[in-house]
Amino acid sequence: MIALRQVALQRGTQILLENAELTLHAGHKAGIVGPNGAGKSSLFQLLLGGLTPDKGEVEMSGGQRIAHMEQEVAALDRAIVDYVLDGDRELRATERALLEAQASGDVHREAELHGRIEALDGYSAPARASQLLVGLGFVQGDLERPLSDFSGGWRMRVNLARTLFMPSDILLLDEPTNHLDLDALLWLEQWLIRYPGTLLLISHDRDFLDAVCDYIVHFDQGRLVTYRGNYTAFERTRAEKLAQQQAEAAKQQARREEIERFVARFRAKATKARQAQSRLKMLERMETIAVAHVDSPFHFTFPAADKTSNPLLVLDEARLGYRAEESEYAQLDHVKLTLLPGQRIGLLGPNGAGKSTLIKSLTGELPLLAGKRVPGENLAIGYFAQHQVEGLDLSATPFLHVQRLSPTTSDQEIRNFLGGFGFHGDDVFGEVGCFSGGEKARLALALVAWQKPNLLLLDEPTNHLDLEMREALTEALAGFEGTVIVVSHDRHLLRATVDEFWRVADHRVAPFDGDLDDYRAWLKARLEGERREARQDKAERQENSASREDRKTARRAAAELREKLRPLKRERDRAEAEMTKVVTALEEVEARLGDADLYTDETRRDELTEMLARQGELKSRLEVLEQQWLDAAEALEAAELSTFQQKGHRPVVDQ
Repeated sequence: MIALRQVALQRGTQILLENAELTLHAGHKAGIVGPNGAGKSSLFQLLLGGLTPDKGEVEMSGGQRIAHMEQEVAALDRAIVDYVLDGDRELRATERALLEAQASGDVHREAELHGRIEALDGYSAPARASQLLVGLGFVQGDLERPLSDFSGGWRMRVNLARTLFMPSDILLLDEPTNHLDLDALLWLEQWLIRYPGTLLLISHDRDFLDAVCDYIVHFDQGRLVTYRGNYTAFERTRAEKLAQQQAEAAKQQARREEIERFVARFRAKATKARQAQSRLKMLERMETIAVAHVDSPFHFTFPAADKTSNPLLVLDEARLGYRAEESEYAQLDHVKLTLLPGQRIGLLGPNGAGKSTLIKSLTGELPLLAGKRVPGENLAIGYFAQHQVEGLDLSATPFLHVQRLSPTTSDQEIRNFLGGFGFHGDDVFGEVGCFSGGEKARLALALVAWQKPNLLLLDEPTNHLDLEMREALTEALAGFEGTVIVVSHDRHLLRATVDEFWRVADHRVAPFDGDLDDYRAWLKARLEGERREARQDKAERQENSASREDRKTARRAAAELREKLRPLKRERDRAEAEMTKVVTALEEVEARLGDADLYTDETRRDELTEMLARQGELKSRLEVLEQQWLDAAEALEAAELSTFQQKGHRPVVDQ
């Protein structure tokens, strides 16, 4: 259990917590939300012992292993798979002790340490570490490359893999999705859903919080307020509380009218296509979201250019990629596309397929390897990417950045504009070099908006932005009259701001007929196909390298092993199938429990009781099935190991 009792915490002159209370039990998955600077990372330091509360107590059950993701990673000259394996310190210490025992010839100590490594699941550790890295976007050829070969964003992915690999009872993750693309995010989401321990997750991705968390802890003016359910349930409950406060009534009405106009605009455009229907469902939630974010400090728009062209931009038989000295690397070929006024496009595709390359080629920053780029006469591009943030003048101020773009604009007009992006009062004269990553990203977006583009090209615009700023960005993009192309792992932003998707994969760019759920299914099928091909290639290589007699022996051993393992496999597969059914049923129950009316409507008390009882039954059943699956898997592994040792070689087994 994790408990904060009347905790107060102050950093400098800022009070982060005052008489804060929090209780989380084993197995809870809690999303930690609140504005940037509210104290979310400081809460983690309290739990880790890095900070001591000014008042109150922090209590944690003894003996719990905590895994925490560090925010800085040194550029070490160490293979990334070894760096991940280093996360299990006990395993590494045991391996070192085994080497010492082998060197000294201590057979008894060696046998003892082999048993210890087996108990730590050490013999499968390299495979598990590799699986984590591949899931987060690395390819097999990367695993032996040193950490120093990779950029800062990719090193953070390695660091995340190391954190997930650590044996833990409590997992603390601070913005783990910042450097992930959509594919890696979807993989991480499923991994965390299966994580059996207690999870505390700081994230500004509402869809991610919805999928993973069953509790939300909100930093609210120095207090910690815990809400049962996912982020959507929190938003709904908080909106109801705010709606009851008379002082907010006028603001809420204004925001409601703004959202109604927003919905009406897109409802008139909607068709019966799946993407449009999905969009309308999302828009139905916008009023509740607006009320929940009524006190947001961010409200801005993207003004469109006065003139436009039709078409805005054309690529004709283009080959996109990079030139290095006398060679070239093409990522996309035969690209033919025409951008028209008012189009709203989301780019989907596997990591490394060329989404950012396409964006850079559209801007003209990256020259085409072949083909034509034909811009419209009045094309005005607004481009946001991470290097735009890194290119800010660190010695200048937000006010000076805007003034350089428009020297004749009045001081008050600049200040009013920057206020919509959260730069109030003297903040507009603060040096950019002292800003946080979120503040720099807000300024970079402000500079894009100030230039009044008719084509917005956004490459992961939500990195480092908190939930309030993401919501303001979503609304601003939805109201933008020009053309939008977005690469983002924020599914809420994509659903709310784009009308169509293009898939970038297999060296091609093509329209994708479906929504994000369809893309998830496509990606899963693609990954399964790749794994199947890899297994087949590996099997063929093993077959070709073995002598005919070895193959006969291996086949006989494999047949014997399959016969021996068949009952254990059936038991494992049965448990897995049952687990899938129970998880589906549990998700349905918890979705119903997310209905706030269920807790306040006296006529539904019996329904609430029934749902809570059903939830308990399903969770208990899931625990039993998980143990059955684990027992069968362990028995299967033990039987395989026993057979390998008896035969003196490892047979080829059709898993």
